[in-house]
Amino acid sequence: MKTYGVVLAGGVGARLGLSVPKQMVKVAGKTILEHTVAAFDSHPLIDAVVVMITPGWTERVATQLGARYHKLGLILEGGVTRNETTRRVLAAIEAEEAKVLLHDAVRPLVDERIISECVRALDRHEAVDVVIPSSDTVVMVDDDEVITRIPDRSRLRRGQTPQAFKLSTLRAAYAKAVEDPYFHATDDCGVVVRYLPEVDVKCVLGSENNIKVTHPVDLTIADKLFQLATRAAPRKSPEQLAAVLAGKVIVVLGGSYGIGAEIARLAKAAGAAVVAHGRSTTGLHVQDLEAIERALDEVAGEHGRIDAVILTAGLLKTGPLAAASQADINQSIAVNYTAAVNVARAAHRHLAAAGGRLLLFTSSSYTRGRENYALYSSSKAAVVNLGQALAEEWAADGIKVNVVNPERTETPMRLAAFGEEPAGSLLSAEQVAAASLDAIASDLTGMVIDVRRADPYD
Repeated sequence: MKTYGVVLAGGVGARLGLSVPKQMVKVAGKTILEHTVAAFDSHPLIDAVVVMITPGWTERVATQLGARYHKLGLILEGGVTRNETTRRVLAAIEAEEAKVLLHDAVRPLVDERIISECVRALDRHEAVDVVIPSSDTVVMVDDDEVITRIPDRSRLRRGQTPQAFKLSTLRAAYAKAVEDPYFHATDDCGVVVRYLPEVDVKCVLGSENNIKVTHPVDLTIADKLFQLATRAAPRKSPEQLAAVLAGKVIVVLGGSYGIGAEIARLAKAAGAAVVAHGRSTTGLHVQDLEAIERALDEVAGEHGRIDAVILTAGLLKTGPLAAASQADINQSIAVNYTAAVNVARAAHRHLAAAGGRLLLFTSSSYTRGRENYALYSSSKAAVVNLGQALAEEWAADGIKVNVVNPERTETPMRLAAFGEEPAGSLLSAEQVAAASLDAIASDLTGMVIDVRRADPYD
């Protein structure tokens, strides 16, 4: 049975005070519509994507989305109402039966889990809604704004999207609805509940991040959520990892010890050809652009290609900024940020030729500067922004760029800065290395890859 992801993009942005439809506003470097279409187009359980757009915008949207989204089939004008738009969707899908997920285009932060659970729930149910518990007390009022009832909050849920249906069920509900002269509904689950009361609508847990961009403040919130978006890389077994990495050429910069050395060891065990460089082993300084270019050219000359470049080198100097020497300031910025810029510049042509991967490293301090970590925290925040920007710049070259964000990790650098710490309070370098290779083996791009002690890397 085919599964359709239908993006409902018929809004006009009146409450945002915009002259363009709200789904066409840019957030985190892309239009809201692009973020939403990408979420469905990249999902392995979605077979085809349909976009229902504001009348008059079909050609502009087709030009904007272009050929980048391989599952995108139809771009159609929506109706005047949500219900009319749904009827057009039902008419456009020619199959007798299918799974259909209807999603608000202005919920660009829908995640893979929510989509997966909706699709799988349709194996057992005919209709599915995405909801989250109500954290606020909800009151009912009369015409004079006087409270008449306070429902039990434990039974209340806030509706989100997608809303998912068996195609035949939604068609049957609308067939009955059109016979009702008083028919009006603001969502499609409401149509099923009202006109097919015998059909149970299963609820799937949504997410607080799955916000609907409706008011001006929502644009700011969505932009910040994209900036801080993190996820874990899909976990692979040793056999699955070997199937992806065997024969790949991987360069590890900062591979003398710690996380870099563990990445090199695990990648070799998976069958990759690994070249590891480090200041204390091969004398390579990661902030030296010409040295990096020579090193990468040598690897490409010997192996014929470079499939991944991983930069793990870092320098942690703590203390008040006012007390830091200029030499320490220059070195900290050079190793923690300039190195990432130089590695990216030197690696681009090699990775573009192979459709390869660039993996950078940040720190949990990137989200907010910390006392006595001013240079380190700000440099690591810059690395995240660099990685997210390059993921977009290099998408057309087939290069995937991600940034690993490990919790506190047991490395020589940390030991030198903080001394011995309680057993079990730190990640091991091997755990971080395993998660890093999972990221290299994935199709993720533009993501901050969180590695936590609760993750199954042991």
